[in-house]
Amino acid sequence: MFRRFSANFAVFSMLLDAALVAAMLFLSASIRYALNEWSFVKEVLAPVVLPWGLYLAFPIIWVGVLLLFSVYDGRRNLRVVDEFGSLTLGSILATVAMAGILYFSYRETSRFLFLLFVVTTWLAMLVWRGVVRLAFRRQWSRNLQRRRVLILGAGVVGRRLEQQIQQQPFLGLEITGFLDDSPTKQSAPGVLGHLDQVRDIVQQKSIEDIIIALPLSAYQRLNQMVSILHDLPVRVWVIPDYFSLTMHRAAVEDFAGIPMLDLRAPALSEYQRMIKRAFDLFICVIGFPFALVAMGLVALAIRLEGPGPIFYCPLRVGENGRLFRMFKFRTMIVGADKLQSQVTKKDAQGHEIHKIPDDPRVTRVGRFLRRKSLDELPQILNVVRGEMSLVGPRPEMPELVDKYEPWQRKRFVVPQGMTGWWQVNGRSDRPMHLHTEDDLYYVQHYSIWLDLQILVRTVWVALRGKGAF
Repeated sequence: MFRRFSANFAVFSMLLDAALVAAMLFLSASIRYALNEWSFVKEVLAPVVLPWGLYLAFPIIWVGVLLLFSVYDGRRNLRVVDEFGSLTLGSILATVAMAGILYFSYRETSRFLFLLFVVTTWLAMLVWRGVVRLAFRRQWSRNLQRRRVLILGAGVVGRRLEQQIQQQPFLGLEITGFLDDSPTKQSAPGVLGHLDQVRDIVQQKSIEDIIIALPLSAYQRLNQMVSILHDLPVRVWVIPDYFSLTMHRAAVEDFAGIPMLDLRAPALSEYQRMIKRAFDLFICVIGFPFALVAMGLVALAIRLEGPGPIFYCPLRVGENGRLFRMFKFRTMIVGADKLQSQVTKKDAQGHEIHKIPDDPRVTRVGRFLRRKSLDELPQILNVVRGEMSLVGPRPEMPELVDKYEPWQRKRFVVPQGMTGWWQVNGRSDRPMHLHTEDDLYYVQHYSIWLDLQILVRTVWVALRGKGAF
């Protein structure tokens, strides 16, 4: 009855969360007096009795904030990192709201009690969601409660959909097979017959979902398929054959009452962009005093080594292909750009390699700065100005971008970063323009928690100095 993603499950989740908030508040108040024995806890003189209004207000506030963060929308929280991330951010905002209520009403409430209540409630919400995910995954592994899917069209789009579903078993979907009119596809694996057999196949195989993934040349069959299926208890989905034209993803938006397909929908939602920007600014504010000291020492070292500018500000390609000046410490001799042709090499496949380990243009100080990634520190100014992010695909040289294949340009749909997935998985050992798939992995799997993971790994990689030259 409480199948995941159903309306019943969403309502059940909200009621359970509300009950947990009230229960943990009562539990925290009940044990607060007994915790006087802890030396770091301020003593209370009597057992705590909270006003009944808080037991009503706090569940409403917490669940209401989680609703705003789409925590109860199972389809938007397929991955555990997305659900737990939204839950955590929503819980932080709910905590601030509830603290404000206490400040303006019941200011005598123990701060330790409130902290204990918040932490235990958040942990309880995480635990029950984790248990439910494990239970559903166990059911799906036993082929229980799996939705049987029939795909109309065994071409590129249909096969790509099959791969995506197979890679995500937690969706609870089972591909029953394909139908296709093309004679060349009749003998292909999984093809059950022609499109005209759709009614018979649906009834014989107990199909619950039909996905139409026909090429543009076969779209005259779309109306026929919908008409044939109109009286059967199946859901019909359509994948337009336009996705090869998208930069990253497509989205359906309403324009003057007419649904339209946006082929260049932003890779990050407005909420994700807001969180990413706030995260960047927060880290910059915290780290800027330390970075300023380090940059002062680096600037002094560059000046003492010899004449020439301290900074190097090359032109780079940023988000959506916009050009900007990226700040770096100069690590090469003056006029190094004019000598680029002398160090450019080609690999066995004929690809140009622009960075080499023994580049004679790199200065002694510059070699150390590159190995420890200290030459990148001034880019914190690019982050503050909004031209870059702390984490994202690395900004590329315009002359290399001009040689990109269309699929490689998808790396520019998010803000370019000081560090990223490429940097923590090889750096200069794997030329960036030849490993765009690392950037696309980041784009497709973006979350604030992935940013945190990359930042932590960046510190370790920089300290080791591996793969940097």
